[in-house]
Amino acid sequence: MLIAFNKPFGVLCQFTDRSATPRPTLAGFGLPAGVYAAGRLDFDSEGLLLLTDDGALAHRLTDPAHKQAKRYWVQVEGEPDAAAVAALRDGVTLNDGPTRPADVRIIAPPALWPREPPVRLRKTVPDAWLDIGLREGRNRQVRRMTAAVGLPTLRLVRVAIGAHRLGALRPGEWEYR
Repeated sequence: MLIAFNKPFGVLCQFTDRSATPRPTLAGFGLPAGVYAAGRLDFDSEGLLLLTDDGALAHRLTDPAHKQAKRYWVQVEGEPDAAAVAALRDGVTLNDGPTRPADVRIIAPPALWPREPPVRLRKTVPDAWLDIGLREGRNRQVRRMTAAVGLPTLRLVRVAIGAHRLGALRPGEWEYR
């Protein structure tokens, strides 16, 4: 079984939270029993999360050896110049080593659902959107990459994993694939 889920902002990619102040989890969305997330999205990221009850499928979706491309729409603070985009494309050096080259382009603001809470914008600081494709998945990698080139991430939405697309799923909605 494979399920595509649009993970809302502020939801953990697990079914339980043992922290002192519990946070929303996948348990609140009526997902079938026995599935688990194939990969993760940070608490403050949104978008496509695949869930399965098949360990071999989860391995194929998440193991870097299978090089499943992941695509993100990323709102950044600042205006990306050619040097910043080139650095992201070539791969940047993070504290855990250099990243692989990424597929990066500047895009028009995508038609997305409103985020709750809204992204804090400053009238005197411009923002822009990037479409970033990766074939690796380090912890908070996209956020660290954009910060490394002077463009802090304001909003991050995963729109694809391999051939699987978010499509028209709204936050909190899921479907069988």
